[in-house]
Amino acid sequence: MTQFDLSMHGITAKTILRNVAPSKLYEEAIRFEPGTTISDTGALIAYSGEKTGRSPQDKRLAKHEDSASDIWWGPVNFPLDQASFFINRERAKDYLNTRDRLYVVDGYAGWDPQYQIKVRVICSRPYHALFMHQMLIRPTDEQLADFGQPDFVVYNAGRFPANRFTTGMTSKTSVDVSFENGEVVILGTEYAGEMKKGIFTIMNYLMPKRGVLSMHCSATVDQKTGQSSVLFGLSGTGKTTLSADPKRSLIGDDEHCWSDEGIFNIEGGCYAKAIYLSRDSEPEIFQALRFGAVLENVVYDDARHHVDFDNASITQNTRGAYPIEYVTNACIPCVAGHPTDVIFLTCDAFGVLPPVSRLTTEQTMYHFINGYTAKIAGTEVGVKEPQATFSPCFGGPFLVWHPRKYAELLAEKIRTHKANVWLVNTGWSGGPYGVGSRMKLAYTRAIVDAIHAGQLNNVPTETDPIFGLNVVTACPNVPASVLNPRQTWPDPDAYDETARQLAQLFAENYAQFQEGGTFKGTMDG
Repeated sequence: MTQFDLSMHGITAKTILRNVAPSKLYEEAIRFEPGTTISDTGALIAYSGEKTGRSPQDKRLAKHEDSASDIWWGPVNFPLDQASFFINRERAKDYLNTRDRLYVVDGYAGWDPQYQIKVRVICSRPYHALFMHQMLIRPTDEQLADFGQPDFVVYNAGRFPANRFTTGMTSKTSVDVSFENGEVVILGTEYAGEMKKGIFTIMNYLMPKRGVLSMHCSATVDQKTGQSSVLFGLSGTGKTTLSADPKRSLIGDDEHCWSDEGIFNIEGGCYAKAIYLSRDSEPEIFQALRFGAVLENVVYDDARHHVDFDNASITQNTRGAYPIEYVTNACIPCVAGHPTDVIFLTCDAFGVLPPVSRLTTEQTMYHFINGYTAKIAGTEVGVKEPQATFSPCFGGPFLVWHPRKYAELLAEKIRTHKANVWLVNTGWSGGPYGVGSRMKLAYTRAIVDAIHAGQLNNVPTETDPIFGLNVVTACPNVPASVLNPRQTWPDPDAYDETARQLAQLFAENYAQFQEGGTFKGTMDG
């Protein structure tokens, strides 16, 4: 079925195409979207216009008495009154009703049928439809015929601006979520990632209400034993690289849930960073960017349509979206049992955190709520020396409940299912950035391999006097001298001083999340 009736949503466009094949969306994009083209590997190249990344300051949650007391209001979740939400929704519908052609994508969020929600996306750009066709879990023909009414509807009118005089608006961009109405409204941004993260925000609200932990992490499973693990980490920590393990199958790269039955992926696809991508560095991602995939905001040459992944002239945030089955070692369906290991990745540019530490349950909550990594010179304008970055639960911009809610759920799952928790530093050794050197990838891989093999479960540990961490002192294929960061510094006193400074930053950041604390942290993630 292609032509579809949207009158139940107040949409009456002349042509409405529902869940059409990627090849048809390619045809629609080439015919009706100037600038859209096809790469030499067959991926659809599209552009999101002025906005090439998320707009977290423009995200709004409709304030309703049924959910208001649940939500962590503040710089993560800005409230929007019901009247303004309805104004924005009407504005989006008015715009969509002026389009000759609209696209509908019906799919699921959550691979476990027990927790799955039905999602409908209504948009005017074929590129957006193809993107969500990849990111949602694709229904079979039988499921589509019996889909019924969705639990949530996304009205993507991103080419049309919000009215800045509407109460609660601070710009022409607004991404609004109403849990009670089951709706997401997008105005003033064509960045496709807003749809994906809108669904994640919904799951971050719904799942904890059912005792399920929603997580911003990757997940893999051992191909022989079936044992799973999850990896948390902010941008630049190596989460994607370390998840690409030929000995393990990929459950998902970004969004998961941990229920009483095990873990499951929320999404049907992957949305990978494409900047500086190469066949050698990320072969799995590189080969996945073929027919059916979307390449967003990349630069290519006119003659061969060959993509220059090193070109950041449009944005550093170039992206590729593709279905999970394009990953050769994907685990489908994307579900697994309870994780044996939970790994927090951090890129410590101060060079003081050990390469691997085992965390107690209390330390797990502390480091999960802090969500630490560090920015280095060159990653942002004005950054000349390491800067601590904190994102609660390693996914601050997408949280709905207070971070303590997610941390308590994580602690409960770990205790119940006896999972091991590890803090792995993929950052600097022998001194801070500019003095020491980045931890060798081979060492980090050896550490993660040893964790998955259970080889670190009973090795000796030493208590770090400053951070209190249980530092692993022996790991196969990693020199013992590397495992103690203080011993790698030429000046131990300088190490102690730097470590104390970072520990103080940890404590100050964590204090925001205690009773009476006010959130002032950064919003990476």
